[in-house]
Parts: sequence; C-alpha cells; structure tokens
Amino acid sequence: MGRKFEGEAVAPDGSLAIVVSRYNESITGNLLAGALDTLRRRDVPDEQIDVAYVPGAWELPIVAAELAASGRYLAVICLGAVIRGETTHDQHINRAVSSSLAEISLDTGVPVLFGLLTCETVEQAIHRSGGNVGNKGSECADAALEMIDLMAKLMNATEE
Repeated sequence: MGRKFEGEAVAPDGSLAIVVSRYNESITGNLLAGALDTLRRRDVPDEQIDVAYVPGAWELPIVAAELAASGRYLAVICLGAVIRGETTHDQHINRAVSSSLAEISLDTGVPVLFGLLTCETVEQAIHRSGGNVGNKGSECADAALEMIDLMAKLMNATEE
C-alpha cells in the first residue's frame, strides 16, 4: 500500500466561515451553537471564526460561494433546516442547495460543509440539532477541521 492520508480535527492555522440560515431559527440556532462549541473545544479562537447570517436555506450557496472564493477561509460550514411541508417545495430547495454547495467546493478547492437538515418533521430537526441524534452543526465543525487538515496534508504531499 502506498501512502495514507487522513485529516484530524485539529485547530487550523487560519480562519473558518459559518453561513447560517435564520429561517427555522430555533433549529439553526442550535446548529450554530453546536458548531461554535465544537470549534472552541478544538481550540479554534473566536477571532478565526466568522459567521454570516442569511434569510433562508436558498441563500446559503451565494454567500458560501463569496466566502469560499475570497481566499480568506480554509473551510465554509453551511447550516440550515428545511422541513417538509404540504408541498414539494422542500425537495426543490434541498436539491438546489446541495448541488450548489458541492459545486462551490469543487470549483474553489475550499471544503464547503453541508449542515442543512432535510427533515420530514420539526421533531426530526430538533433531534438532529442537539437532541437524541446529536448535533449536525457540531459534526460539520469537526468535519471542517478534518478536511482542512487533510487538504493541507495533500497539498504538502504534492509539493514533495
């Protein structure tokens, strides 16, 4: 077997951005709190964390794209909650946002983390934002740190 590359959830030498939707704020506020708590527990100083608020999940990609392309951030964490209603509106938003965030990451080379809850019910969203299923915001923060570390290791390996 050749070389093995794996990232660790360690404090980076640079800044991270978090984009959080205000829609379903009781849920997204918990996601943000989980992400911030995780970053602080991993010794990321507050001054290395910038938070941008958007009206809803639909607006996550345009702000994530701006932040990722700025060259100021090592990763962009996107947090939101779309809860199914009586129509298929949620499916259209979820599909467009997820595709856009993946494209931004690939286009910029900056990890863009998908912390958008796509739940059938408010109860499911509560469970995934700090309830009995964990906190997706916290998971995204750890994943962002891991990806930052992995990307740095890959960059160093290609320079050797």
